[in-house]
Amino acid sequence: QVQLVESGGGLVQAGGSLRLSCAASGFIFRLAHMGWYRQAPGKQRELVARITNSGATNYADSVKGRFTVSRDNAKNIVYLQMNSLKPEDTAVYYCNAAVTINTWWGQGTQVTVSS
Repeated sequence: QVQLVESGGGLVQAGGSLRLSCAASGFIFRLAHMGWYRQAPGKQRELVARITNSGATNYADSVKGRFTVSRDNAKNIVYLQMNSLKPEDTAVYYCNAAVTINTWWGQGTQVTVSS
């Protein structure tokens, strides 16, 4: 079955960095468009960054220049490098995979940025 397992979250001070990883299995990873979303308490889930199966990327305006999404098709892993973290980046971060009409979600990993 499809599994998306996020890791790398934690507590960090403002200005610090974290790298999230999402290990994927159960589908043909190289065909999938992969995304990172986040949801803060009381807010809707929002797109943070996305990387297509051809490697094209796009980012939310709030993270442009600070976050970088990348993928390793040999390892079936998508990464989110987060630099210059701000308290407003605090949220649960979710990995998403989309292949044709199918989409799957990971369980999420908590990122907390202290001021």
